[in-house]
Amino acid sequence: MAWLRLLRPFTLLPPLLGMLSGAASAWGAGVVDARLRTSDLWTLLVAGSLMAVLLNAASNVWNQVCDVELDRVNKPDRPLPRGEVSAVAARWLALALYAASLALAFVATPADVPEVGVIVVFTALLTWAYSGPPLRLRRVWWLAPLVIALPRGGLLKVCGWAVLAPVAADREPWVLGGLFFFFILGCASTKDFSDVEGDRLGGVCTLPIRFGARTAALIMAPFYVAPWVLFAALPHIHVGGRALLSVDATAATILGLALAVHGAVTAWLMVRNASDLAEERRGRFMWRNLYVLMMEAQIGVAVLYLTSG
Repeated sequence: MAWLRLLRPFTLLPPLLGMLSGAASAWGAGVVDARLRTSDLWTLLVAGSLMAVLLNAASNVWNQVCDVELDRVNKPDRPLPRGEVSAVAARWLALALYAASLALAFVATPADVPEVGVIVVFTALLTWAYSGPPLRLRRVWWLAPLVIALPRGGLLKVCGWAVLAPVAADREPWVLGGLFFFFILGCASTKDFSDVEGDRLGGVCTLPIRFGARTAALIMAPFYVAPWVLFAALPHIHVGGRALLSVDATAATILGLALAVHGAVTAWLMVRNASDLAEERRGRFMWRNLYVLMMEAQIGVAVLYLTSG
């Protein structure tokens, strides 16, 4: 059970959904190579989805290895601070998970299209540098959200698309991924409110530490809403005779505004309760709300593309 908790299973759902949503978007956009056999499609989807889950699990374990001293203050019930798993064993687990995800990345790469492998290698390096020395990018309040948002927001969606279709010369997966990047960029610091004490002792400067809880919440609030308003608008905008997102514009408007409403309610709760978010129960509630909103968006986008294609 301790080993399973080390992986943080709930956090593995968004990368799984992100990969499947990206692949569904490519299918709905009509850009998947018609020569791919059904068995090939399933192989690519399964390998890509498992790769995303294992890579996120590797990042989770590596983060806990590097943050064990901080977690003794912030999250003492985790397996490493409790001594249920040794740091050495966890380090080896992280390395094994990284290796497995990299191997699967090349299984999930269509012939003659290396983009999936390139994205996964880059993502693995980013997640390693986020937590680990000597860079330990998570120490810097403005850099940490960027390093989280790039692989877990923008590139996740692009990678899911790349499992079934090329992305280098197609703007649509990057536009779609950009919306999720924008969302995660502003909202990633939600997890930091309840970790202020340990982070400060460990020399980590997060958004709530840099600006205080209420100002940090006000800075983050627009990012809970703006990406989804943009999503509602982009299918109506044409560049070069083609919509920026090739989905039904009316349905996109409905989905985007529904997500924006959920985001606005979440942002309002965060700002209203900013001074109480250091309490673990309230901080965890906001963090889970963020994940739910992200998964709603992934599922909604997938359904929209599949029904628009």
